[in-house]
Amino acid sequence: MKFDPFKPQSSSPAVSSVPESQSTLSSQAPEKERSRWSKWLLFLPGAVSFGLGTWQIFRRQEKVIKMLDYRQKRLEMEPVNFNNVSLSSEELDHLEFRRVICKGYFDEERSIYVGPRSRSISGVTENGYYVITPLVPVSDKPERVQPPILVNRGWVPRSWKEKSSEVHEDGEQPSNVAPSSVQENERRSWWRFWTKKSKVVEDQQTPAFAPVEIVGVVRGSEKPSIFVPPNDPKSSQWFYVDVPAIARTCGLPEDTVYIEDINENVNPSNPYPVPKDVGALIRSSVMPQDHLNYTLTWYSLSAAVTFMAFKRLRPKKSRR
Repeated sequence: MKFDPFKPQSSSPAVSSVPESQSTLSSQAPEKERSRWSKWLLFLPGAVSFGLGTWQIFRRQEKVIKMLDYRQKRLEMEPVNFNNVSLSSEELDHLEFRRVICKGYFDEERSIYVGPRSRSISGVTENGYYVITPLVPVSDKPERVQPPILVNRGWVPRSWKEKSSEVHEDGEQPSNVAPSSVQENERRSWWRFWTKKSKVVEDQQTPAFAPVEIVGVVRGSEKPSIFVPPNDPKSSQWFYVDVPAIARTCGLPEDTVYIEDINENVNPSNPYPVPKDVGALIRSSVMPQDHLNYTLTWYSLSAAVTFMAFKRLRPKKSRR
């Protein structure tokens, strides 16, 4: 075949190569974009871990340290004598974690058992309950009627609860409760206090038993976790402390003061109930040292995953 210089030659191969190169470049652009974003995603776990470690530092300072310091200062204040003061509901709201002293008579027939709650004794864990009993204060002034309060007297074993129930069923009088005549007068006093129809208190018979003196701390209701079942007042099943509900069950106003006994002077002949340890009031489920441990854990994890990300992105050296 001879070459004709005057005949135009076909240029189709050259023309077709241009769009092919353009399509190749256009397909490589999104791949590079995805590759760049995937590289940044390798550093995401390290950034999240670092943020969680920093959050633990602020959490430790704001919640734990300030909260425990607040409780410690409140417990160091002078105790409030409930027998000589009459506080409004607004003042009672600001008394949490204040120590109080109150003298009166327990109405054990209205006791509420909250539990089960475990307690370790000499390395042996035993289940029991917190016993909460209304206390009828004894006022120093006959014309003043003090409203009853709820007292968490402490921990008792299961056998103590069963024995106490048998005593009430048999109709026996508990040793630390005032005689029936005094209790009846106290109940009439409660009614006069709530209805405010009369401020004159009838002369009460001198009780055969001395009143008990409670040293406690004003507290509020517990906040149960999602794993704690709801209370069932009708069947006397109490799994956590709900002050308004317990007060209603005992026939008291919902804003009744609730205190936890912390008196360390326990009678050896009558060791139960065991009052709460005052040190437990200035402890938290997560202490400051725990937050430091969590911080070190998150920072260590952040450093480890960040190092792995750099190592993954580092170009490999070619072997000769």
